[in-house]
Amino acid sequence: MEGPESLSIVLFAGGFDRVHYALVMASAAAATNRKVTLFFTGRALNTLLAADTDGTPGWHRLDPADDGSRPAERDAAFTANGLAGFEELLEACVMLKVTVMACEMGLRALGLPVGAPLRADVPVKTGGVVTFLNDAPKTGAILFV
Repeated sequence: MEGPESLSIVLFAGGFDRVHYALVMASAAAATNRKVTLFFTGRALNTLLAADTDGTPGWHRLDPADDGSRPAERDAAFTANGLAGFEELLEACVMLKVTVMACEMGLRALGLPVGAPLRADVPVKTGGVVTFLNDAPKTGAILFV
């Protein structure tokens, strides 16, 4: 049984576990030669925000994990159990050429101005839902997280 040739994931929810698992799905799909697009909107956009002045990455502002722990705590627990950490997964997505998009409307909904500083280590395209839909192949799968 074959899966879809491409995977487009809309990351809307800001819960750490949801975003972490979306990165798992994206990196696995890209590693198996599928075209992958991650479209960040809603509270999931915190993933792409530049680090604070003290170096704390934007993803630390994601909503708590399903067990109620903070994102940094959950990430530490994952890595202690041998799972890929958040930064490792995001880095893998970049290396595997996953397309990363930030929703302009979502940025405004978070109260951020157009041109708000995003992570410099992740190539991010900004656009809207139409841009995302035009990017999604007709025969691919679209997931909403």
